[in-house]
Amino acid sequence: MNRRSLFRLSTAAALTAGLPIAAAGARAAPASPLRPPAAGPITVAFLLSRNAQVIDFAGPWEVFTAVGIPGQPQQNAFQLYTVGATRDPIKATGGMTITPDYTFATAPPPNLIVIPAQGNHSDTVLAWIRDASVGADLTMSVCAGAFILAKTGLLSGKAATTHHGNFTEFAMQFPDIALQRGARFVEDGKFATSGGLSSGIDLALRVVERYFGRAVARNTAYTLEYQGLGWLDPRSNQAYAKRPRGTAAHPLCPVCDMAVEKATAPSSIFRRRTYYFCMDAHKNSFDAAPMPFLA
Repeated sequence: MNRRSLFRLSTAAALTAGLPIAAAGARAAPASPLRPPAAGPITVAFLLSRNAQVIDFAGPWEVFTAVGIPGQPQQNAFQLYTVGATRDPIKATGGMTITPDYTFATAPPPNLIVIPAQGNHSDTVLAWIRDASVGADLTMSVCAGAFILAKTGLLSGKAATTHHGNFTEFAMQFPDIALQRGARFVEDGKFATSGGLSSGIDLALRVVERYFGRAVARNTAYTLEYQGLGWLDPRSNQAYAKRPRGTAAHPLCPVCDMAVEKATAPSSIFRRRTYYFCMDAHKNSFDAAPMPFLA
């Protein structure tokens, strides 16, 4: 059975059986609806470079692929493509090899831009995001992709979120952005950011809702057998709102709050206390300016 057939069956099931709804009081973020093009699909550019986090882009990719519009069973609502600085193959997390469909010079103008966590934060990448976002309906980041979007300057004066392990670093690097701890996703004007990893699926479903309404978004989630309700409640990451605290026996990296093994972790002594780190880069950041990480 192909996905379109599955969509038609799931539409009927959704209409007859109903779908789960958010807990009482949960509301989607106050953002205006998005308007699909008068003709043709919504074009979506997925920015990819080395070490792109697979779930960050594959989750939204599957969401947009699964969208079906009642009365238009054969029409794809979204046209998806990948774009990179070059068309050279890149290695995503876990060793997946991907060849971008387009370069920055050849990519079609996108209606929607998706920025997952990845390794290339170059000026060329930032310039493409700035240029492409001018004509886009929405530019969204997933997980640590918020760092790339923030470096463009486009989030200055706005609210945003990122992976909970990056909260401290993000707040230090971008003090002019209002970091929203505990947010599953944040929408602010033409930009949206999500928390880590699977949060991108919820932001993508929210984008579907903004384009086509809640019924279509619910049916998309139903088709995917996705039972998460985070897309209905932007504040649903409250488990990460409060910073965790380590102990002497079980320390956390003061930069990213990741649990570390004392026996093998890099360490530094500051004010007669020993701090342990998940990686040398975080030790170096701490050594350069300890106090902001301890605030």
